[in-house]
Amino acid sequence: MHAHRQPLTVGIIANPASGRDVRRLTANAGLFSSTDKVSVIQRLLAAFGATGIERVLMPTDMTGIAAAVLKNSQARQGRHWPQLEFLDQPLSQTVEDTRRTARCMAERGVSLIAVLGGDGTHKAVAAEVGDIPLLTLSTGTNNAFPQLREATSVGLAGGLFASQRVPAELALRRNKRLVVREAGRGLCEMALVDVAVSPLAFIGARAISSGADLAEVFVTFAEPQSIGISALCGLWFPVPRQAAGGAWMRLDPEAPQALLVPLAPGLLQGCGVLGAGSLEPGVAHGLCLERGTLALDGEREIEFNPHDRPTVTLDGDGPLTIDVETVLTYAAQQHLLAIDREHPLHPLNA
Repeated sequence: MHAHRQPLTVGIIANPASGRDVRRLTANAGLFSSTDKVSVIQRLLAAFGATGIERVLMPTDMTGIAAAVLKNSQARQGRHWPQLEFLDQPLSQTVEDTRRTARCMAERGVSLIAVLGGDGTHKAVAAEVGDIPLLTLSTGTNNAFPQLREATSVGLAGGLFASQRVPAELALRRNKRLVVREAGRGLCEMALVDVAVSPLAFIGARAISSGADLAEVFVTFAEPQSIGISALCGLWFPVPRQAAGGAWMRLDPEAPQALLVPLAPGLLQGCGVLGAGSLEPGVAHGLCLERGTLALDGEREIEFNPHDRPTVTLDGDGPLTIDVETVLTYAAQQHLLAIDREHPLHPLNA
């Protein structure tokens, strides 16, 4: 007698707060509302259902995202969405909600987790799920790690990978990361895009929105079209995502050269540049300041004083992500989306 086959299951984590933080008020960025996120999730569900995903795990939330998705799924019976299962967990409306959900999904053995959020949301999920691949969707404020793509195409790529129609060696990309360590405090934290050193003494409002608040920046990659802290290196010393190394930059308002940088959507500032260079993997770097705060992927999280000795190290042990373009190119070459007459979406079954 055959063991009961588990349904092909993936997770979706949408950060209710992404795209709604204080930086939306200090810059000219548009809000990414709960309604927008519901629309993105529905497009994912349509693509997942079409590619054979049978079950989707989602967290509950206090902003109505889960409730709206559930209501719409009940109204669309026969639309070939996967079965939805909502994880009823305690809610604190902090990043711990995201971390707890990610751990639960990992324990349930999902094939991948689709993440809707910015750099901080992706970092929080990545820290909890080991080598479960992430399907990244940008809905945050300053995004560099998740690329801006249409959710339907992203969902098709995720579904094709999860249903094992695309080899993992083609579909998955291992990302770089920055590891912040402080041995005296037993501190070990990760950033996916950038670590910024600020002279600001306290964590405070967390987000950095002024070039004068930056003394040093380390990046895993920096693209010229980026917005945010990584744009500093992106417009001065760019580094591709695929490169083995990263980059660093030293800043001072009184430096002889200054660079115009989009630190947030619509927020352009001049930043004084003292120097920049390559960041080699595996080399621990001390900081240029004795005291201040460290911002990881855009948010100040760590305070340090003269008796602390934090270091920043680049390595290649970051999370796995699904390479959407490569997966869909392979799908085209292999005609993976060709369907027979039995498929519910075949034109004869319309």
